[in-house]
Amino acid sequence: MIGYFSDLIIVSLLILSLTSLLGVLINSLGIKLFGGKKKSEFVDQSAFMQTGWKNVGGKKK
Repeated sequence: MIGYFSDLIIVSLLILSLTSLLGVLINSLGIKLFGGKKKSEFVDQSAFMQTGWKNVGGKKK
């Protein structure tokens, strides 16, 4: 009985991890193939919002 539950847990973890990994891969592939002009929409908006900000932290060069 313990073997059954351990197998069930292993298979369920495998299914969950594969599902989440494939979801991320398919999403990034879809953005690259079908993104069109809006591929970097969020990156561009973030860069636009951060223009003029002071750099903080890190080592001074």
